Amino acid sequence: MEYTAKALEHHWMPFTANRDFKAHPRLLVSAKGVYYHNHKGEKILDGSSGLFCVAAGHGRREIADAVAKQLVELDYCAPFQSGHPLSFEFANRLAAHTPKDLDYIFFGNSGSEAVDTAIKICLAYHRTRGQGQRMRFVSRERAYHGVNIGGTSLSGLVKNRDAFGAGLAGVVHIRHTWLSENRFTKGQPDAGAELAEDLRRMVELYGADTIAACFVEPIAGSTGILVPPKGYLERLREICDTHGILLVFDEVICGFGRTGKAFAAQSFGVTPDIMTMAKALTNAAQPMGAVAVSKKVYDAIVNAAPEASIELFHGYTYSGHPAACAAGLATLDIYEKERLFERAAEMSSYFLEAVFSLSDLPVITDIRGYGMIAGFDVASAAKPGARGYEVQKRLFEAGLHIKTTGDAGIVAPPLIAEKSHIDEMCDILRNVLRTYPAQTADIRQARSS
Repeated sequence: MEYTAKALEHHWMPFTANRDFKAHPRLLVSAKGVYYHNHKGEKILDGSSGLFCVAAGHGRREIADAVAKQLVELDYCAPFQSGHPLSFEFANRLAAHTPKDLDYIFFGNSGSEAVDTAIKICLAYHRTRGQGQRMRFVSRERAYHGVNIGGTSLSGLVKNRDAFGAGLAGVVHIRHTWLSENRFTKGQPDAGAELAEDLRRMVELYGADTIAACFVEPIAGSTGILVPPKGYLERLREICDTHGILLVFDEVICGFGRTGKAFAAQSFGVTPDIMTMAKALTNAAQPMGAVAVSKKVYDAIVNAAPEASIELFHGYTYSGHPAACAAGLATLDIYEKERLFERAAEMSSYFLEAVFSLSDLPVITDIRGYGMIAGFDVASAAKPGARGYEVQKRLFEAGLHIKTTGDAGIVAPPLIAEKSHIDEMCDILRNVLRTYPAQTADIRQARSS
């Protein structure tokens, strides 16, 4: 096909400036390992694992072969009142990696579906226990929990909400964890644990018996990588336990080795009641999401229903799709055989040192990172977010793909990346970002404080 604006017109692209993109397309036509190739034949280093989902690298034949084999054997099985062996096998394999007690797996098709599923499980749990008045949810500013209506309501990113009305009633937002005094902190900041007391304030304001759950990303991802302060997640867990509130971790971005362990809950030593996952679940080879639920929550819902009746009136046409399960099992095989979670832990120090070496660039106002994921902020131009978008396009032209949100950039290379790939990524970042000056005296002062 021709790559003209006219030829591209009929696809309404998600989270994209459609008119600008179609005038100047950035099309990717092939991928292998840690590199893409664009429609011009140029090589593009994948600095964000696609959208944090291609953890084992692109073009894994093992996964493609498993999917192809499964599609020939059994292409589809209705997941309501029937099943197929792979979904049970995959659930068992996943449960071996999830944090302790999170042993019950519900399958969906995306992180967004996983979040909305988790919301419904929380409501069902409290209702079966005679506490149906617990319908309020606590989320955070700058949070991203997908784009279905529940996740949109939980979102603390204003642009993700402001075109879609009020959303779910009863969602309140506590403060995010970014503090100016923690600028350029590698790993968990020392300051900020007291921000968890915002949840206690919500208890005092609305009453604990109205709150169903607190949703948090252990590391806030799409907003620009906000690493939790030391003691922060632990305090949230304590407050939830004291007041009968479910704690839900959204691990769609930071799950599957990104923090050096299977899940961030294990890296930070805090176990939620419910955990969502997607993205690297299948190495992005097939759409899939999942919710891991504690025995306490599962038993409460299942045991409350009459014998031989449906316990949870929820599910999707493609829940536990055979091809997605085949992709997931093949992906777990790779993670285990190649020890990619352990490899991420070993590579983290080199990766973070390389990214933080960019802190001398005048345009960078902060860098944050943990494990194999890092974020940086660039000084805003006249219109907030405009510079981040421009930086993303210029990096692509220079041979590097990363994710930007507003004026924050996010780097999270595949877990198979070598030191040479990290060096290449940071060289491209430096060459592009050094052309931008800091914009104001206030920013320069903040950097030196």
